[in-house]
Amino acid sequence: MRQWSECENKMVSTERMIEFISDIDIEPQRDSDSSLPKDWPSFGRLEFKNVNLKYKDTDPLILKNISFSVASGEKIGIVGRTGAGKSSILTSLFQLYPFDGSIIIDGMDTTKMPLSVVRSNISIIPQEPMLFSGTMRKNLDPFGDYDKDEIIWDALEQVELKATVQKLSSGLDTPVTSSGSNFSVGEKQLICLARALIRRNKILVLDEATANVDPYTDSLIQKTIRNKFSKCTILTIAHRLNTVMDSDKILVMKNGEVSEFDDPYSLLNNGGLLRDLILSTGETMSKKLELVAEENFNRKNISEKKKTSEAVEKQVIEHTEWTLL
Repeated sequence: MRQWSECENKMVSTERMIEFISDIDIEPQRDSDSSLPKDWPSFGRLEFKNVNLKYKDTDPLILKNISFSVASGEKIGIVGRTGAGKSSILTSLFQLYPFDGSIIIDGMDTTKMPLSVVRSNISIIPQEPMLFSGTMRKNLDPFGDYDKDEIIWDALEQVELKATVQKLSSGLDTPVTSSGSNFSVGEKQLICLARALIRRNKILVLDEATANVDPYTDSLIQKTIRNKFSKCTILTIAHRLNTVMDSDKILVMKNGEVSEFDDPYSLLNNGGLLRDLILSTGETMSKKLELVAEENFNRKNISEKKKTSEAVEKQVIEHTEWTLL
């Protein structure tokens, strides 16, 4: 009787697994494209074309005809009120749910490519850092793509975790417990950042990566992203406006639609939803955010004018040399 009772209790797990499997939708299996370059994506140009998304067939649209373009290396902040569709942009980028429309990266339509190829070429640093059961090496290089430990140690050094890992009993082979409970939240976030550094992808997505860390770790993450991902296209899903006011452009979402899309300073001068969001933070914070947007706008203009001047000067010198010849 005891054995029969144990068997019946354990078969409940089997019953549940069968029920779950029968309800799971299988993701589309797409054939590899032979025309896809080996170094794709090499620039990180991103374009959403008429993207419509809903999580269930019976649900209303979450994203409604979303269209916008991101140039190579641009830093884009995505803001909006709760339920505006910010995180759904990320969902569609990784194709976690079926959607209508196209998402084009470096001229290639990702909706026609194998999901494994698309997802492996986009790095993400989530709000809640995710570590896997296994070794530290497995967490930093999950697919074993890098044979040399120097690459892993270099990434750890850039996020100031090299000394911490070296002090562990087995170094890179130290076990990581379930959900990384043997590390602090800040350390887990830095490990996720090191993982992104090792991948060296041209597109990086941040889902408010510094929301749950201390000020020093926040500063370190922001500094590393500015320095090490300066040539990458970055999309930041922002819940706090101060993290994106120095972006090249800000995408303002409202009710699943693109409400505004331009540089922060221009959006503030034109009025609109972004200005309303900033004013809702209070007088002191709103003035600070406006100052950050203005300083970034002026710095960018000065940099562009300098590049233009240098280009004109180079053309004049080349023309003079050709004339003398």
